[in-house]
Amino acid sequence: MRIKSQFDTIYTPTGWRRVLSSMAHELHADEYLSLLTPLHHSPLLSSKRAAMIISRTRFIALLFAILTPSWAIIDYLVFSAEISAPLIGMRLAASCAFLSLVFLTRSDTALVRAYRALLALFLIPSVFHLAVYFLLAQHALSGISNAIAVGYAFLPFILICGLSVFPLSILENLALSSIIMLTQLLVLLFNPNNLDMMSFGVTLWLLVLLAGISTIAGCSQLAFMLTLVRQAVRDPLTGCFTRRSGEELLTLQYAISQRSNMPLALAFVDLDRFKNVNDQAGHEAGDLALRQAAVSFTQILRSNDILARWGGDEFIIIMPNTNIRQAEIALSRQRLIGLSKRPDGSCLTASIGISERLQDETPDQQTLIECADHRMYLAKKQGGDQIVHEG
Repeated sequence: MRIKSQFDTIYTPTGWRRVLSSMAHELHADEYLSLLTPLHHSPLLSSKRAAMIISRTRFIALLFAILTPSWAIIDYLVFSAEISAPLIGMRLAASCAFLSLVFLTRSDTALVRAYRALLALFLIPSVFHLAVYFLLAQHALSGISNAIAVGYAFLPFILICGLSVFPLSILENLALSSIIMLTQLLVLLFNPNNLDMMSFGVTLWLLVLLAGISTIAGCSQLAFMLTLVRQAVRDPLTGCFTRRSGEELLTLQYAISQRSNMPLALAFVDLDRFKNVNDQAGHEAGDLALRQAAVSFTQILRSNDILARWGGDEFIIIMPNTNIRQAEIALSRQRLIGLSKRPDGSCLTASIGISERLQDETPDQQTLIECADHRMYLAKKQGGDQIVHEG
């Protein structure tokens, strides 16, 4: 009865929430979906995760490149020349493939390239495992040679356990696990007569069990990354992105804009006479005004727009696929509504400069920022509470 009650607790919505919260207790409610699929990951998280996946893939590939041919000595001593020669050849080929993966895969932040490297890392040993199995199945083995041959059957288990090294979502883990499971199914399809179904079933069950454990480990790493990235990239006062994360996101968006030849607008915002708020009403009132201003800007932004706190009372707004006219219309609407209230009840205003990659023909993101910054100072000189998009 006690065991049943524990299972009843787990198989309820509340029970599942407890299991998930024990794995990633610092995640926000809207971040749990990110453990299932990478489609909801932020560009910054995707870039950092891609860099980590590629780095670990290269390290493991290098390790396999060294260890794979080292076992050739055992093959030579245990098996006959008819078996050991092709085995050693397969090991050398696999080692060369791993080395190619190490040297041809460069450090990158593109998730597509990370997927390619990770897929290659698991395809190489899977193909090696199939080739070895079909070679050994053609010979009658006994004694120590049979014991060593049985050892090759543990390779899929090693590969499944290797998934736990990477910060992967549940769907990503399932996709890679299916590749390894497929090798076991191919063994059944191509050699059904010599296959012990009981042994095959146990092997498949153990692989599924290990895949589940690896998925939990990978999701735990992903949850940890989600929490760290959120804490690192968000300004604790306003909740918008920090300057450093804003720079990284602008670099990403600028590269995307160049590849697609689409516009990219950037607004540089400086709150007018904000120092007076702190001097007259104190820093608590100033902090409140900053938070309200950030909320006001957030309300007019689209889901793919990015708000970052650049300095004390300065913000930048990155607006992908937006020309300078569209950016001006959106920001003018917010300017008319107002950002927040000063302690005396008057509206808090801002001086805004807008630049756009195509119209201003900027060669890089730094020039785009400098152009918007210059126009913001022009708005300041002209009395503030206005938007400048040229000059």
